[in-house]
Amino acid sequence: MTRFNLVTALLMGTVWSVPAVAQQATDAIAPEGSSEQAEASAFAGLGEAGQAALDSKAQGKPVSADNWMVTAANPLAVQAGADVLRQGGSAADAMIAVQTVLGLVEPQSSGLGGGAFLVWYDAASGKLTTLDARETAPMAATPTYFQDENGEPLEFYDAVVGGRSVGTPGTPALLEAAHRRWGKTNWTALFAPAIKLAQDGFSVSPRLAGAVADDAERLGRFPATKEYFFPGGTAIAAGDTIVNEAYGDVLRRLADEGSDAFYKGAIAEGVVETVRNAQGNPGLLSTEDLARYRVIERPAVCAQYRDHDICGMGPPSSGALTVGQILGMLGNYDLAQLGADNPESWRLIGDASRLAFADRGRYMADSDFVPVPTSGLVDSTYLAERAGLLVGDDALPEVSAGSPGWSHAMNWGLDNAIEFPSTSHISIVDADGNALSMTTTIENGFGSRLFTQGFLLNNELTDFSFTTHDDAGYPIANRLEPGKRPRSSMAPSIVMKDDKPVLVIGSPGGSRIIGYVAKAIVAHLDWGMDIQQAVALPNIVNRFGTMDIEAGSKSTELSQPLTDIGFEVNERDLNSGLHGIAITPDGLQGGADPRREGIAIGG
Repeated sequence: MTRFNLVTALLMGTVWSVPAVAQQATDAIAPEGSSEQAEASAFAGLGEAGQAALDSKAQGKPVSADNWMVTAANPLAVQAGADVLRQGGSAADAMIAVQTVLGLVEPQSSGLGGGAFLVWYDAASGKLTTLDARETAPMAATPTYFQDENGEPLEFYDAVVGGRSVGTPGTPALLEAAHRRWGKTNWTALFAPAIKLAQDGFSVSPRLAGAVADDAERLGRFPATKEYFFPGGTAIAAGDTIVNEAYGDVLRRLADEGSDAFYKGAIAEGVVETVRNAQGNPGLLSTEDLARYRVIERPAVCAQYRDHDICGMGPPSSGALTVGQILGMLGNYDLAQLGADNPESWRLIGDASRLAFADRGRYMADSDFVPVPTSGLVDSTYLAERAGLLVGDDALPEVSAGSPGWSHAMNWGLDNAIEFPSTSHISIVDADGNALSMTTTIENGFGSRLFTQGFLLNNELTDFSFTTHDDAGYPIANRLEPGKRPRSSMAPSIVMKDDKPVLVIGSPGGSRIIGYVAKAIVAHLDWGMDIQQAVALPNIVNRFGTMDIEAGSKSTELSQPLTDIGFEVNERDLNSGLHGIAITPDGLQGGADPRREGIAIGG
């Protein structure tokens, strides 16, 4: 860094290399295992369109359609959503069918016991909006909830596994909130595909079987969890048929009574009992916490990128802000001319990401509890100033949080909270032109590992900072507070051009979600890749200084050039789960990440 840039950085905020604990902690968490290309035989009952979608994905080609498209992480869930769209349902209707099936067949990633963020483009009004169904902290929780008796932060898995980490689930309320606003199909009918699969049984996918095997020790700590995933003492295997009558019963209650059936009465009491009686690590969730839960509609956050607007979920998610910052800085450089194979492209992307993550660590949290300079963080003038730090040939030795324009004088501390690499993403466009981008999660794979009434409970509270102040004594914006929603990296996005959607995209992957989504957008808009090529492009991600390069991919050819210009390089599995839809003048194109089992189906 030149002396001028170093002085500038000092003036804009404390120069920092994210403390080693953050980098080491996130790198120590194994990403979800990748999935080999799934055969149609792995998904009993998959129809002709689903089989064709699997073939298209295997060939590296996008799925094309004229009217509607749905893409998500499991073929059975995508098929359920496609059936709804084929019968004239809206994107919101299809999402309900997709999500309820995902909660059954991909329980390690999302479900009724978790939360989600949804971005919606309304074709009739031309408006964008978002629904925040992030989990909330129990009202009895305190800022030191994840500290031991000596005031030291708990080890991460000591906090995750059990009731302590469980926040109030938001997904059931989101299903109803979306349907009330944008649904066309009868509410009850939307639960039928998942109920049938739960009652008749579904075939265990290779990815679910692998995840169970990899997490056997933690899953085995709680009797109900162990009984479901290890029937008769043996782990479920790919191709096994599982029946989940309890999950079907809960869905029937939701179908008949709406989301109140989940938040009040027997289901809520069962959730609370499971959390408060979790052996070795009980939590504080109460029936009052469930009864008071609400989905919040919030304005979309948009950042300009060339002649597009990148729009998504604002606080409590850091997704739209951080993706927007990365792209807003990169808009000052000609990535199209540099190309996807040029280390200079990835130097710019990597260091723009580091600068954005510096701002993320200091400023981003639940804006209902702390002031967040949302507009200032994506202001084009501010991002142009930050982009000036990227001038040069070598990696930045240090980065700092900047000083976005805002009226609040608070100096927030640096947050070391980590975010585990699980979650799932759904992208849908319906025949009316409505677009839905939704990222849904129970956080870590299998969440808290607590299983109740046929579904797993989240560990979302571990997305809060375990400490209340940083080493300099400044309070941390993402500290835990009663009723607060933890900061997230989920980045469901809709890319707009001339006030119309042109790309619907998102991914799972913990805090690497941000890099995955930014990569796919750059690949599509700058490098001219179709949506399948964009989501399949090898991942290169830099959050805290280390340049992670997807092991076994063509991008490992960039490892030495990036090392030579000053980056610490780490080749590792980077198993994104990008699911996207490109909306073109010639129709719709859907893409599904080859690292997972998902597909795209259109009509």
